[in-house]
Formats: sequence, C-alpha cells, structure tokens
Amino acid sequence: MYCPQCGQQQVSDSLRFCSRCGFPLEGVLQLLGTGGALPFYPPASGPRDMSARRKGVRQGAALFLAGAVMVPVLGVINGFTHGPNLLDILVPLAAIIFFVGGLMRMLFAALFEEGAPRHHIVTNSYAPPPISQLGPHAPAALPLAQNNPATGWRSRPITSEIRQPSSVTENTTRLLDKDDPANR
Repeated sequence: MYCPQCGQQQVSDSLRFCSRCGFPLEGVLQLLGTGGALPFYPPASGPRDMSARRKGVRQGAALFLAGAVMVPVLGVINGFTHGPNLLDILVPLAAIIFFVGGLMRMLFAALFEEGAPRHHIVTNSYAPPPISQLGPHAPAALPLAQNNPATGWRSRPITSEIRQPSSVTENTTRLLDKDDPANR
C-alpha cells in the first residue's frame, strides 16, 4: 500500500500513520476494506449514563463550591453572636470539611474510580487481492532505476584567489577628509 499524500510505500498494512509525512492511514484502510464505500457506524444505543469518575468529580466540585458559600455565611453569623458558642468551632470545621473534603473527593474520583467505557471501533484489516486475480500481465509498481550521471557540472570556484572588494568606509572617510577645513 502507498500513502495517498506523499506516495511512500508502507512497510506493513497495519501501520496507522505514514512514516514519511505522518498522514493517518486508518481511514484509507477502512475505505479499502469496504471496497471504497464509507463504513457506517451505528450510533450508541440508549442514553449515556455518567461514569463514576465524572460523578465523583462533580460531587467534589459541588462540595468545594458549597464551602465557598457556607463558610462566609457561617462567619458572618458568628460575627453577629457575642461570646463563645458553637459557631466558633463550626466555622473552621466547615472550612476544613468543605474545602479539603471537596478536593479529596475530586482527587479520589480522578485517580481511583472507573471512567466511561471507551468506544472501540472494530476495523477490518485490508488484504490486497491475490496475484491470480490481477490478471496475467500485472505491471510493476515502478520502472527499473536508471543511472544517468549529470554531465557538464561546473566545479566550484577557488575563492582564495578572488580579490576582496575595497571597504565602503574607506571611501567615505576619504570624502570626509577632503571637506575637512583643518587640512587646508
């Protein structure tokens, strides 16, 4: 098989990208496997449920945001009460539970809970037709290489013998010296 973008012959038909240009070859393999027709993939049946990982991250985010609302409200209520009471302990405890608990819930969900099942598309690998089906006169892929040396190639000039051009600043300095009244 050859890459449709750059023409590079592929070593194996199981490659997913061209080794020269990086063109994705999986779609080409699917087209060849179905005889040139675009493959039809049925849509997933039924409604998609949220994965346990996504639910856990949402719960952690909700707990964290609830703490962003509840802790200031409890702090304001504690400011209006005078003397030692239950709110003196409840405000820092709520801050720890909501903020640290929310972050820990999101971290646990992201690391340990299962995500949504991956959608795998089964592709049929392309097998080229046997040579007997191609006919008795199957042409070669490319003509044989020919050795055509380049003639009339000019050799490189010897740059050490080329005269260096005079400096632009020397000529400019000479012009300035002519106009200098101190030299008169």
